[in-house]
This record gives sequence, C-alpha cells and structure tokens, in this order.
Amino acid sequence: MIPRVTWKQALAWRMQRQLLDPIGTLPVAGVVRRLCGVQSQVASSAELAVRVRRATSRPGEVGRALSEGRLIKTWAMRGTLHLLTPEEGGAFLSLMASGRSWERPSWQRYFGVTPKQIEALRHAAREALDGTVLTRDELVAAVTAWRGLGHVGEALRSGWGTLLKPLAWQGDICFGPSRGGRVTFNRPEGASSRWAGVPDPEEAAPLAILAYLSAYGPATIEAFGAWMAGGWFGTRRLRTWFEGLGDRIAEVNVEGQRAYVRAEDLDELASAKPSSAIRLLPGFDQYVLGPGTADVHVVPSARRTAVSKQSGWIAAVVVAGGVVRGTWELDGRQVRVSWFDEAGRVPARALQSEIRRLSAILDREVTIDVTSRAVSIDRPPPPASGSPSAS
Repeated sequence: MIPRVTWKQALAWRMQRQLLDPIGTLPVAGVVRRLCGVQSQVASSAELAVRVRRATSRPGEVGRALSEGRLIKTWAMRGTLHLLTPEEGGAFLSLMASGRSWERPSWQRYFGVTPKQIEALRHAAREALDGTVLTRDELVAAVTAWRGLGHVGEALRSGWGTLLKPLAWQGDICFGPSRGGRVTFNRPEGASSRWAGVPDPEEAAPLAILAYLSAYGPATIEAFGAWMAGGWFGTRRLRTWFEGLGDRIAEVNVEGQRAYVRAEDLDELASAKPSSAIRLLPGFDQYVLGPGTADVHVVPSARRTAVSKQSGWIAAVVVAGGVVRGTWELDGRQVRVSWFDEAGRVPARALQSEIRRLSAILDREVTIDVTSRAVSIDRPPPPASGSPSAS
C-alpha cells in the first residue's frame, strides 16, 4: 500500500530539509550541497539565499567559499548560473551535458557552429585556461586564433554565454574571481582542488535524483526533469533513471498525487507536523525554483505571475507554512511586503520577527511596510477605435 501524506506535511518536511524551519547550522558549502546548488546570476540574492538558512552568518561568506575552492560558480541546471559544490556539482553538469543541446540542427543553424567545432572549442578553451585565469576578452582572443574558430568571437562575447555552456556542462570551464568588475574564467580543477570531475550520466543520474529528492521531495519525475533542464529530457529517459534506483526511492500519495521520496525519508515525512514558520526568501530562491513556479502547492496558480515575472525574474517571496503568501522588496531601509489578501490576516508579529532577523543579516535596521494585494485578472485590451471588432 502506498503511504499517504498531506501537502502540509510535505511542505513542512521540505522547509525542514531546506534549513528554513528550523534555521540550520550547516556551513556555507553544506547549505549549497543540501539545496543541490544555488542559482546565482544575482550574486546578492545567492548570498542571501545561503545566509537566511544559517543561524549565524557573515557578509561575504559565499565569496570566501568561492575563493577557497569550497564552491565553484558555473552554468548548470536550465543553463543558468549556479553555485555548486566541487565534490557533487559534476553530477548535475553531467546530466545537462547528456542532453547534447548543441547537436540539435536548430542550435547549429542559429550559432553556425557544428558539434565538431564545439569539440575544437573545448580543446582550445582547455588549453587557453591551463594553469591560468582569463577574462572573457582574453579567452575569446585565445580561442578565435584557432583555425576554424575565428567566426565564433561575437557569440562568445555574449553575456548569455550560450556557446560556453556546453563546455561548462562537460567540466571544461567555470567562472573565476572577478577582475576589476570583469568576469573571468578558469578550469574547475584550477578553481578548486576538491573538484571531483564529471561522471558518466548513468553514474550521475542516481546521485542527482537522490540529492534532489532529499531537498524537494515528494516530487514527480516531471518536476525533476523541469528543474534540471526545463523539459529537455524525454519522459522515457527520466523514467529509466528513476526505475534504476529500485528500492532506494519510494512512492507516496500526496492528497491524490503520486510522487517520489528517498526510501530513507519515509518515516520522517510521515511524522512531519505542519509548519507555521514565516520566512522572507530572496529572489531566485531554491525553495521556489526547486519544484518550479508551476507547482501550485508552493505558488498558488493565481499568483504565479506575481512571482515569475518578465525576462525570467523570480521575485523575493514571503513563505508562510510552506506556501508563498506574498512578495517583498527592499527599498533602502524599508521592506515593502505585498501580502496576498486571500492568505488572510497578516501575521504581523511573525513578520516583525523575520524583519529583525533580516536586519541582523544585512547589518542595518530595516522596517516593514505591508500592503494587501488582491488577485489581478488579466483582461485583453479594448479594441482600437475603428477596428472591425470595435463595432
């Protein structure tokens, strides 16, 4: 018989596993490891995502972890920048590389680069970065000097880094320390002596899936695929990976939805008590990104556009009992909270407690301003005067 749990139990268990209730004591790299990476295209959000999960923390601790090789920064899940641990990060990169996106005809036509040229680019980048750290311009100059790669310079200079992502996923390149405000690149083994390499996908899949379930379970196969690569993987391949885990995972029934957890977590999940914790989480937080903004149990469907904004921006959120109940932004010394009115009474005392904790993290006193926000209904614009539909 498949065990049954409620969504309140499931979300409370996720809060506990993600060091949000109670707040954790793991070191910086331990937090990143627990979350299977921290999205980091906004450095301040990434640092705050780590610090809100630590009972005590210091400014700049993520930067120190990078400089000491306890973390690396590279393009990872969904092609976005992440902080990863060098010991485990290669497993996630391996699955991204297994999608072989650069071999698709549409990709080749758009960038004008063949798989053979990608292999040449890999070789050129690895040689250029051997024992050194280069800025983007220095790296571009080095690789475009190679025969057959002169035409890729413009694409390599793009801040999106699309041509460099296949290299990152195969463990050829990662980010180095900033130099005068400019990004630099390194090889992972140069960035960290702890770098464990990129395993074969069949070896990496169980490592990545079990790590994901340990933080974001109960979860479906589709949720893992969307988190990893935004739908690049076919369902058959994902199912094969999950089936290969055998009795290391277990199926649960969460209010009618079938989902998976690590078998070792079943008892703890079944005994979880609903959480009443209020947490202010930064933009691009893993609590939202792990299950994805389409998970209506975390982000109510009517509020998805308030959380997932244009150009891929993910808002800072207020989480109450494991559910997103509002958004917030920092305006100078004031935290402006937009509380979703359907969430009921504003938990003023709990929010004040979180504000005090945020003040300690930011090392300056901040105040709070709360407004209720009704659900907005998107309506089509009125037809233009004189148009056929205006009559």
